[in-house]
Amino acid sequence: MEINERLIEQIVTEVLRAMGEPAAAPPAPATAPAAAGVELVLEEKGPAGQGPADEVVIGVGPAFGTRLRKTIVDIPHAVVLRELMAGIEEEGLKPRVVRVRHTSDLGFIGHTAARLSGSGIAVGIQSRGTTLIHQRDLQPLNNLELFPQSPVLDPETYRAIGRNAARYAKGQVPEPVPVRIDQMARPKYQAKAAILHLKETELVQPGAPPVELEVSFKPLN
Repeated sequence: MEINERLIEQIVTEVLRAMGEPAAAPPAPATAPAAAGVELVLEEKGPAGQGPADEVVIGVGPAFGTRLRKTIVDIPHAVVLRELMAGIEEEGLKPRVVRVRHTSDLGFIGHTAARLSGSGIAVGIQSRGTTLIHQRDLQPLNNLELFPQSPVLDPETYRAIGRNAARYAKGQVPEPVPVRIDQMARPKYQAKAAILHLKETELVQPGAPPVELEVSFKPLN
């Protein structure tokens, strides 16, 4: 069966009807003007290695910016990545982006990126927008901060995540990034989240090492 946006909408509508909830439209995400009019270009530069101590690595999932190009609430990956990078840079550190190809699991994406990071700190992100901040010496399923409700994450939150990751890298203990809680996010988006995760998992290459990505933002005509 072909998976498309219309099928996702039908599934979500049926789930909400069964729960007695109206099929409300997703909330319009905030936009980041600096990245709203650009296209994300990710060029693979070869196997990713260990970096310098003044960096925070951003580990993206197998489909990020390629097969999938926006989050579960339609925030373009160009906006997400630019905000994460800007947050890191605001704290005086350097962002580096790698693609984790051997898994679509968020904990392992983040942990893989943290092991490559010269500072030992990384941000892991799945294509649907679920995000965490990880540290090299933690177990894969542990983390410093977890943001499991991707529908409530907006560009401002992604920027704050980048800032906090950089602060951890500098040895600070920042206050956790505040996020909104939506009790209906799970039933509203569960079907779409599962389908987006399936699409990402289809691109997993077991045993493939992470690759370095050169990030550029191409203006849209």
